[in-house]
Amino acid sequence: MYSRPAAIACAVARASFFALTLSSVAHAATLEVGAGKQYAKPSAALGAAGSGDHILVHEGTYFDCGQIIGDNITFEGVGDPAKIILTDKTCNGKALLIIGGNNDAVKNLTLQRARVPDGNGAGIRAEGGNLTVDGVHFVNNQDGILGADNPAATIIVRNSEFTKNGVCNGYCAHAIYVGHVALLHVENSKFRETKDGHDIKSRALRTEVVNVDIANGDDGTGSYMVEVPEGGSLVVKNSSFAKGPKAENHTVIAIGTEGVNQPTDEITITNNHVSNTGNYSATFVNNITATEAHLHGNVLSGPIKPLNGDGTAD
Repeated sequence: MYSRPAAIACAVARASFFALTLSSVAHAATLEVGAGKQYAKPSAALGAAGSGDHILVHEGTYFDCGQIIGDNITFEGVGDPAKIILTDKTCNGKALLIIGGNNDAVKNLTLQRARVPDGNGAGIRAEGGNLTVDGVHFVNNQDGILGADNPAATIIVRNSEFTKNGVCNGYCAHAIYVGHVALLHVENSKFRETKDGHDIKSRALRTEVVNVDIANGDDGTGSYMVEVPEGGSLVVKNSSFAKGPKAENHTVIAIGTEGVNQPTDEITITNNHVSNTGNYSATFVNNITATEAHLHGNVLSGPIKPLNGDGTAD
């Protein structure tokens, strides 16, 4: 049983905790961007935002870029994502959006035509901690998403579309390219006509690709559709891969192309559909690691070798 002074101290501590909690909730704000709204440009709202704030961007074309610095910030389009467009401008020679906080989210808008002299201008440059990208269209950027090294970070991409991203000029940019993070999870997303680079390139400790639809189309010149160049666990399932006639590389999935520099505990490739309409023989999985790849339930159409390297395919 508490003494009276101890009970008073405990009550004061509880009151202080709840006051701080209520204060943090009270300070979270909704900032609106658009014609007649609080802010005319996304960059102005981003500059005013603090941790926990929600930025709502209304329909319009914004020749603008910005940075998310705080934590738990949501940057979200309101309306048709094809009509909420950030375009043709990069911040700090990097990206349309630079994400430096933790547990931030970007949702429901279009990021297009990011260009920088280095050749790696991105729709999103992920430089912070955990990030969620949901319902975002990436169109004709050098990189769609470019993620920096952060061994503790998780990057989740879902319900998004990547069209005509990528370039190879000295070195290559890709639709998605993440560095050494804990997890890259890509789900329920489409990739179309990637140019020269890869659709998904990941140096994550674990990479998960679930229910994606990747197609070169008649004009796409993309290389690997999924590459984990340094190893790391890989799960690819319930997805569709369509190699086209102009693909720069005839392999769909590649593991260990730059050597195995991190644990590769699992390579599981299941229940995917793979087609090849090019005038060449393709390889579905090229496994250069010593970890056995397990391929099961995949349907191959056209001249495709299921597996090169260690593992089983049934």
